[in-house]
Amino acid sequence: MKNTLFSLFALGAALSVQPAMAEDGLELFKSKPCAACHAIDAKLVGPALKEVAAKNAGVAGAADTLAGHIKNGTQGNWGPIPMPANPVTDDEAKTLATWVLSLK
Repeated sequence: MKNTLFSLFALGAALSVQPAMAEDGLELFKSKPCAACHAIDAKLVGPALKEVAAKNAGVAGAADTLAGHIKNGTQGNWGPIPMPANPVTDDEAKTLATWVLSLK
């Protein structure tokens, strides 16, 4: 009985974290320069964030790679226009990357 209750509690806690992470990621996205070039569903200067999530679905280490691209910038992954480095901390970059990869 204890194992069942503990499992249900752990599952409930895990499910409650997902919406909070999504909300935190969205708010962070809106507070940084990301939205000047990216939209969630449509290509602007850069790709739609859902396209980024789809391209990286199931790729090992995608969150760390994407966090590095967000923080340090990148070029050539989505065409000739470079993505500049962004004023984010390592933790913010990881939060943004994890959020982007959660988009469907």
